[in-house]
Amino acid sequence: MAKQRRSLRYFTWLHRLATTVALLLLTGCLLISGETTMIDLQDGSGNLLTTFVGAEGQQERTLDVGLPATELQVIVIVGVESGDLTLSLLQPEGSVVFAVAARPDLQVTRSGSVRTNERGQLRYTVNAAAARNGSYQIFVQP
Repeated sequence: MAKQRRSLRYFTWLHRLATTVALLLLTGCLLISGETTMIDLQDGSGNLLTTFVGAEGQQERTLDVGLPATELQVIVIVGVESGDLTLSLLQPEGSVVFAVAARPDLQVTRSGSVRTNERGQLRYTVNAAAARNGSYQIFVQP
């Protein structure tokens, strides 16, 4: 009986440790199912459209515009059927220029000026919590 208790305690401890390690590994990770992305860029102008069935987590992404250290006019449209979806546009040093948070069954639009980094990339983060049937679109123009 004492062996069973020790074995059960060991298994419980091991299970908690494995769960903690898995959570740490998934931190900063965006899990998306059914993702489709279309990019149409010419001479630094164009758009990116991403749709998905389900999303959970957070991740920084980039859009290669090909115009290094350039101020761009950006329009962002975010929508989700249920859950939470936020897209944040970042300056080259990492500060947030603006964020757009979707509301269930309602598209939200925001625009502003954002600077690309020295490699000509527009940086943004996607943050999703139990997001279902969502999309985001980014329009850029110098």
